[in-house]
Amino acid sequence: MEQEDKSFLEAFEEKKLPGTLNVLTILTFIGCGVMAIGAIWGFFSAKDTYEKMDTLINSGDLDKMPSFLRGMYNQDMLEVTRKNYENRLPILIIYLVSTALCLFGAVKMRQQKKDGYGAWLIGEVLPFVGSILFVGAAAFKGFSPIFGIIVTGVFIVLYSTQRKNLS
Repeated sequence: MEQEDKSFLEAFEEKKLPGTLNVLTILTFIGCGVMAIGAIWGFFSAKDTYEKMDTLINSGDLDKMPSFLRGMYNQDMLEVTRKNYENRLPILIIYLVSTALCLFGAVKMRQQKKDGYGAWLIGEVLPFVGSILFVGAAAFKGFSPIFGIIVTGVFIVLYSTQRKNLS
């Protein structure tokens, strides 16, 4: 009996989720929630955002803003905002599919399954591909997109180092 208990405990210990993978998947769950909320918010606020930016750029009030803010409000950014508005439904769908893939992948990786990594990776890259298709390369100008690329890159590297813990 004692031998059976010991082998059960050993089997349980072998399946224990590594700390780094645990933290990464928890952060992925949080990121999925933020991404889904942001996608839905972006869908419903796209028209208002475009109209406000158009009004600001054409009002002459732009000259009263500090110079570092003026760089964020120009015709190029207005065009990006217009394309976001016009393509809000396909962008929403891409972001929600991406969120679902990341969520599915993180759950599978918590189960220590290798196929979770592939699903998660597709979910991470898909929003960038969608942005290029529907908005263009100008969507990656500014601090926010660059920050998103950096965070995504860090997560790809960190998850890639954890593939050895997946079967």
